[in-house]
Amino acid sequence: MPYIDLPHAPGLLSLLQKFPATAGPLAELAQALLRGPSSLTPAEREVIAAYVSDLNECFFCAETHAATAAEMLGPDRAVMDQVREYGDKAPVSGRIQALLTIASKVRESGRAVTAEDVDRARAEGADDRAIHDTVLVTAAFCMFNRYVDGLATWAPTDADSYRMFGADLAAHGYRRR
Repeated sequence: MPYIDLPHAPGLLSLLQKFPATAGPLAELAQALLRGPSSLTPAEREVIAAYVSDLNECFFCAETHAATAAEMLGPDRAVMDQVREYGDKAPVSGRIQALLTIASKVRESGRAVTAEDVDRARAEGADDRAIHDTVLVTAAFCMFNRYVDGLATWAPTDADSYRMFGADLAAHGYRRR
């Protein structure tokens, strides 16, 4: 049961409906972070968003962004499951492993990231933009996760809902329609 009066819509959607003054900027932020110019693909950024949401135990965001990443990854959709299971030890590229390490540290505290973490990411092929975008996606998803869970928004429990959300976000992005 949500802590405040919200429309019966899942997770962040209920908050965006209830509070339109912040809905536009939040949707634009998500669009810029997850679909805007980056040396990371939109699928890679969705993987990071889902990973951070998993670490933060935000069920709605983790399921939504894992489904979106899986949809975008297509035949490589198992990558998302591997990241969910093994985190920065998943059998993915060294570049993504290094960026997931940075994401997990930013999630704890921005000050947990070390020069060695950044050097490792660079050695694995991450450029400044990829490192920047990993930190910003992580920081933003910590905010989104706390917003959704801090107000106890409702989240469906069936996988079909998240497959539907993921397909929609993969196809249309985050701009309000």
